[in-house]
Amino acid sequence: MRRRLRPAAIPLHRHSLPQLAIDGVLVALAYWLAYRLRFDRGIPDQFAELRDKTILPAVAAAVVVFTLFRLYEKWWRYVGQRDYVALAQAVLVATLFVPAYVAVFDPVTARSGESGLVTLTVPTGVLASFLLLLLLLVGGARFVARTVYERPLRGFRPRPGARRVLIIGAGDGGRLVLREIVRNPELGLAPVGFVDDDPTKRGMRIDGVRVLGTTQSLARVLDEAEPDDVTIAIPSAPGELRARVVRACRERAIPVRTLPTVFELLQAGGTAVRQVRPVEIEDVLGREPVRMELDRVGRYLHNEVVMVTGAGGSIGSELARQIARVGPRRLVLVDHAEDNLFRIQRELEDDRHVHPSLLAAVLADCKEGERMREVFQEQRPTIVFHAAAYKHVGLMELNPVEAVRNNALATRLMARVAGEAGVQAFVQISTDKAVTPATVMGASKALAEYAVEAAQERFPQTRYATVRFGNVLGSSGSVVPIFRRQIALGGPVTITDRRMTRYFMTIPEAVQLVIRAGSLGQGGEIFVLEMGEPVKIEQLARDMIELSGLRPDVDIAIEEIGRRPGEKLHEELFNPFERKQPTPAEKIMRAEREPIDAAAVEVMFDEVALLVLEGDAAGLAQKVAELTQLRTTRPVA
Repeated sequence: MRRRLRPAAIPLHRHSLPQLAIDGVLVALAYWLAYRLRFDRGIPDQFAELRDKTILPAVAAAVVVFTLFRLYEKWWRYVGQRDYVALAQAVLVATLFVPAYVAVFDPVTARSGESGLVTLTVPTGVLASFLLLLLLLVGGARFVARTVYERPLRGFRPRPGARRVLIIGAGDGGRLVLREIVRNPELGLAPVGFVDDDPTKRGMRIDGVRVLGTTQSLARVLDEAEPDDVTIAIPSAPGELRARVVRACRERAIPVRTLPTVFELLQAGGTAVRQVRPVEIEDVLGREPVRMELDRVGRYLHNEVVMVTGAGGSIGSELARQIARVGPRRLVLVDHAEDNLFRIQRELEDDRHVHPSLLAAVLADCKEGERMREVFQEQRPTIVFHAAAYKHVGLMELNPVEAVRNNALATRLMARVAGEAGVQAFVQISTDKAVTPATVMGASKALAEYAVEAAQERFPQTRYATVRFGNVLGSSGSVVPIFRRQIALGGPVTITDRRMTRYFMTIPEAVQLVIRAGSLGQGGEIFVLEMGEPVKIEQLARDMIELSGLRPDVDIAIEEIGRRPGEKLHEELFNPFERKQPTPAEKIMRAEREPIDAAAVEVMFDEVALLVLEGDAAGLAQKVAELTQLRTTRPVA
């Protein structure tokens, strides 16, 4: 949110003085050599005088031009292709300064027959030589500095006992890992080779290290190279490739680590090798990860007052992180859990440098209408993401009154307050459990979808939308944290049915798509995120055990305990009465269905609210089940 402006002062830093001095010497040397090369049999006196009177102005002008072209903003070891382009432009300007200076100041004059005194100009050969020598010397100094830094002159010698590392991926990520290993012998690593699927790289050497084969021949490479570690250096590698590498390495008891994504590197900072982390279950989902340009898809949030409810939860906190990156005018965080709200507030201010004046942390409960109207009146949000919800299926079965109160009635209240306040857009986060619901939690979210749909008819000036998706890895309601805890305790890992499947995606992926979907709505739509292929829960448990370095059914037992009431074997993303429609956005679909009668929804919610007020859990469960089944008998052709 807070943007740094490029400094308007002279673009120098405290390390620029040695660079200025070296460049000054090199410019003087290039100018002196240019005259020597032009007059190889001896420099005439008048041109020697011209050289002596113009060498200092040439040096001073060159240094000033180099400074203006921002050649001293970084260490020479970090000079890249763009810097060399800027350097060539600066050298051309510095060379053209010399004849311009001579033409203006006439430093040396000579007699020319009857015409009298004329200005002595710099020979064209001198200017051409000066240009080429300056490019060679100044550019060469930077090239040598980078070469010495990236490949020490003494050569790379890993220390005794260094661990042999096989690098998966010989692209930019792999070369980055290799350079860090070479620069830092204290890491105790020695590269033994690359593995890459690009057929043009097979057998070639990259920075002195050979490409040993492809991932299809990984088993042979592992047996021949005998590495101590394997590092996956392809941040964008699909889950299927990661899973294949992990399986081959686990069979040989070789640890596998992965290079973090660019997103993770930006979060944490530091060198790539030191941030190489163990492969996690999110890395082996077996499908292509979602990648979007957040600055582009979230542009509609720029300079808006954006409210996120449930901001301390897993989805809400990630929404806050990503929205903060696109520069809203103010970000309003709403949560009723003090600890969670404080944690995301401190993270945004301390770690992501969001200025406190651009952030509002509001401790409030979305179920309290008077309090929420106060918040809307004070903060005046223009866009609302409603992520506050109870997610734990088993817990909601035991507490159906609170499930409906928080997930359904609070959503209706928030949608109504947003409409009354004239909010531009309201986006509600839903779940695949709202499709043909079989649990209280799913039914409460289905009612929430009805509430948002009805609010669109009542408040047409506000664009309402619902975004529905499956399980997100690592969220508070996900099975993944449960499996991790069970593995850490030595097992057993419990699953309810070996046939069960679920849709999964990571939290950042889901939030990217939610933000994108928020820009698509024209009013009343239900958007569904494309979740890929469903994942077998038993296979998920086995993968997590293996990624922990243990063996399923040997080190950690897997027990089947039976399905809970209402738990389905397979989740769906669309109701029988809905038709799947495409949208302009990749991996986002729209659920088309007959419009619901807003008046009927109000009557429905009044009946539910009365049962909630009375605390009639049995009657509420029966009524909610009846209401959510009203539309299932009308499939869309």
